[in-house]
Amino acid sequence: MPIQRNFRSPYVPLSFATFLVWVTATSLAPAQTAPVSAGQPGQAAPPDPIGEWTVAKQVARIKIADCDGRLWGVVSWEAKPGIDQKNPDPSLKSRPTLGMPILLGMAPGKASPGKPNKWEGEIYNSEDGHTYSASISLVDPNTLRVQGCFLGFLCGGENWTRFDPPAAAPPPPQRPATKSSNSRKTTGSTAEPTDDVCSRALGSSGLSHERGLK
Repeated sequence: MPIQRNFRSPYVPLSFATFLVWVTATSLAPAQTAPVSAGQPGQAAPPDPIGEWTVAKQVARIKIADCDGRLWGVVSWEAKPGIDQKNPDPSLKSRPTLGMPILLGMAPGKASPGKPNKWEGEIYNSEDGHTYSASISLVDPNTLRVQGCFLGFLCGGENWTRFDPPAAAPPPPQRPATKSSNSRKTTGSTAEPTDDVCSRALGSSGLSHERGLK
């Protein structure tokens, strides 16, 4: 009598059942998503004009600071020392242009498309002694657009570049003291930076030229 061979393994039904259970569990499991933090970090604050800027002709730098909620800018460096000889106030015609207020009381302007970072106020031009209605706006974090208008027309403007001070060099080695000389060498082309923007801008001498406001 031939021996009947059973090729069905008793383990096959069990393995197949296990596979079905695994497939079912996988299909019913919720999709994994990236964890969501409880609070999204806030976006970085937009850039502002506070800092030091080199004017278009690179003959001076203007330092801008927030003084009681308004932006003021004074001359912090100039290539050639000068005086405010065109000022309409006779008592100020001999004052140095170094430290002189240039941007006067800039307040945030009306929001307009494409120009969220805009401030409006006045600008003093020592070349003609006039004070103009003006606005400043950031073209990008390192470019400031400055525009001024005389009596509502003859508007013009220029771009200022944010000043990036060079890295401080290590101090030179000390040399033996030598006999001092009475003569002092000066270049006459470089001016020292101002110490306090707001004290110069809001001081009595800083605002007195507005009596000649045009």
